[in-house]
Amino acid sequence: MNTLTPDAAERPAMTAHDTLFDIEDERDKPNEPRAVRATRTPGGLFADVVFDRPLDHAYTYAVPAELVAKIGVGKRVEVPFGKGGKATAGFCVRVTDDEPTSGYEIKTVTRVLDDDAIVDEHLMKLTRWMADYYLCGWGQVLHAVVPAGVRDNAGTRMASFVEPVPRESLPNPLPTVTPQQKAALDKLKKENRPLEILQLARLAKCTAGVVSGLIKKGLVRKFSERIETEASGAHESAESENAQGTDEARKEIELNADQLRVWKPIGEALAAGGYHPFLLHGVTGSGKTEVYLRAIEEVVKQGKEVVVLVPEISLTPQTISRFQGRCGNLAVMHSHLTDAERGGYWRRIATGHIHVVVGARSAVFAPTRKLGLIIIDEEHENSFKQESTPRYHARDVAVMRARLEGIPILMGSATPSLESWANAEKGNYTVLSMPNRVASRPMPAVKVVDLRHEPKAPGKPGAIGPTLEAAMRQTLKDKGQIILLLNRRGFSTHVHCEACGYVAQCANCDLAMTFHRTKNSLMCHYCGFETAPFQKCPTCAQPSMRYQGLGTEKLQVEIEEKFPGSVCQRMDSDTMSKPGSHQRVLDAFRDGLIQILVGTQMIAKGLDFPNVTLVGVVNADVGLHLPDFRSAERTFQLLAQVAGRAGRGTRGGQVLVQTFTPEHPCITLASHHNYNEFAKMELVHRKLHKYPPYERMARMIVRSEKEEAAAAFADVLATAFKEAIRRAMSTGRPSPEAPVRLLGPAECPVFRLNNFYRFHFQLQSDSSAVLHEVLRNVLALAKPPHGVEFQVDIDPYSML
Repeated sequence: MNTLTPDAAERPAMTAHDTLFDIEDERDKPNEPRAVRATRTPGGLFADVVFDRPLDHAYTYAVPAELVAKIGVGKRVEVPFGKGGKATAGFCVRVTDDEPTSGYEIKTVTRVLDDDAIVDEHLMKLTRWMADYYLCGWGQVLHAVVPAGVRDNAGTRMASFVEPVPRESLPNPLPTVTPQQKAALDKLKKENRPLEILQLARLAKCTAGVVSGLIKKGLVRKFSERIETEASGAHESAESENAQGTDEARKEIELNADQLRVWKPIGEALAAGGYHPFLLHGVTGSGKTEVYLRAIEEVVKQGKEVVVLVPEISLTPQTISRFQGRCGNLAVMHSHLTDAERGGYWRRIATGHIHVVVGARSAVFAPTRKLGLIIIDEEHENSFKQESTPRYHARDVAVMRARLEGIPILMGSATPSLESWANAEKGNYTVLSMPNRVASRPMPAVKVVDLRHEPKAPGKPGAIGPTLEAAMRQTLKDKGQIILLLNRRGFSTHVHCEACGYVAQCANCDLAMTFHRTKNSLMCHYCGFETAPFQKCPTCAQPSMRYQGLGTEKLQVEIEEKFPGSVCQRMDSDTMSKPGSHQRVLDAFRDGLIQILVGTQMIAKGLDFPNVTLVGVVNADVGLHLPDFRSAERTFQLLAQVAGRAGRGTRGGQVLVQTFTPEHPCITLASHHNYNEFAKMELVHRKLHKYPPYERMARMIVRSEKEEAAAAFADVLATAFKEAIRRAMSTGRPSPEAPVRLLGPAECPVFRLNNFYRFHFQLQSDSSAVLHEVLRNVLALAKPPHGVEFQVDIDPYSML
């Protein structure tokens, strides 16, 4: 047998070395190929194909003789699929000459869609693991991994080229040529490279017909090739210019004592090679980025590539400029790229023209040729988790990719996720600590303002209390700059009728609408539904509608009223939706044209402005009391991160945190910059209640536009899960305790979302293998009826 891809036995074993990936080998079964009925010619090659469908198996197709030379693993093919044999694109995941023994006649591959494999062996193994771990189809993972711009060949075109026919292949006798044809042929030979027909005609100052005459006479050979369009190619030239960077970016900084201490094991790991996971725990302003840059430079010197993952909100020009000039050719992957630009980057990375890839979560799939290091900045960020199929976490996938490719991975944060911290405590990760800021600058002083006892300011009440207002006035007087955090956008977050109690809710969701004064509309921040604001109550017709609650839009208005002589700018998803908007605002803030910067969590990370001497948290309780076991962790991280924006220059700084719950541990510990104590306290709580990282979790959501249908199928699933758990208990486990804990079904905290009624389950277990076994047993049998959808989320981050 001639198998061209690794079989299941060759795939890496999932061991308990890393608690993120402890599925046992026997759980890691390959997709069982299925033959498809049809008539075929015996013999030849066979291809296993997977599709963008929730299928746990591949389908086997015969490869016709004319496609044998073109077929290959990692290429897309067009095959007949489903009823009626509809032409469908899929990924070839295996090629073999071993004929299937299923007894089925098989259909034939119609076309090979790619000249070269667009997914290499490393990504094939990684996506296979993802399909197993996140319980989705392999084809779904491959479809999500390969950008649409690559699948659609965006940014490319087919071009016709000509080149001289070799001397030994010239016709005999040589045909006569016209003077114009001779000039064109001489020009082509002088260029010593293939030229497009029109390009040659332009250089030889003739028409395309002259070149066509040379082709007909057998003096030049015509061939077609796919090339980058000018629009895509122009991006490459800009990329090269950006790679030069500024003098400041190219300047190498002398490492301080903390940086030298953490660099030593990183440098040794890069020199030795192999899988080495590091968790870089450095306070805000400790110089983690310089450590990243040193590591990148070392890897690039070795002729290898680096992938750097950062949260989408950190992909600011300030962040990118730090990498330019120190990292060779740089590709920046972000959500504002067009399909053509994204496709162009993918192709340039695959061909080795890019040394460093910086991007959000999808950059973890960059098709590097020789990956030498993965870096994850702000590894705790929730935006690394994808909330649609495949529901992967980029940090966890990056760790697995590093293991598969045998390379170091460096994860950095001032507030590491508790999952990573627990892995470090178990010895799975090596902790590197940077407890001090560069230049021995002190951490900013943090004052917690108890809003329950704040004196009431004269006039209409506002979001800025007297203590914060006084600090702002003093800061502006001292020519300092201010950052204010409020993690709620819009103007009024709650609209209700005083007469009858009516609350303006989304027509599609069980959620209150938010009033946006700039747009003069009521909006749902989940489904995007919009409607005009109410002049009268739609229920009782009384003109008694009250617009309450606080968002960044209203906060900006209050600031402009209280500080009319200062320039205030807002940064949230409403104002930063256009490409380049971040850069314009941050450049103006850096140049001192803006004195007060107001925003949501996007201003809490990655910003380094030495003149910011005051950071204010307008309401620290936002998000603290949500029905989510991670709410305290997220609040601590947000407060600690935004506090770190202050005091990064020689002038120092202070932080004021307004709250109604000053005694909450996550607020008090954040005010003391005490991550270690918070992690210790929160991990005790997690262990007591059997939450991650001590037990693995899966969340299942049943949804339907008909409440009764969703409820009925949820009950069916509940019975199936209980039976699967009972069977798992009877497999000889030494403990009488149930191997999997089932919670639910219950209504989701947001019961109706985008017109779907939702019920959810929660499964928890100390064994990922057993958890996956129970899930697979249920998923194999429980098929939702028409109109009902069922979602599985492994290691969920959203519990609403």
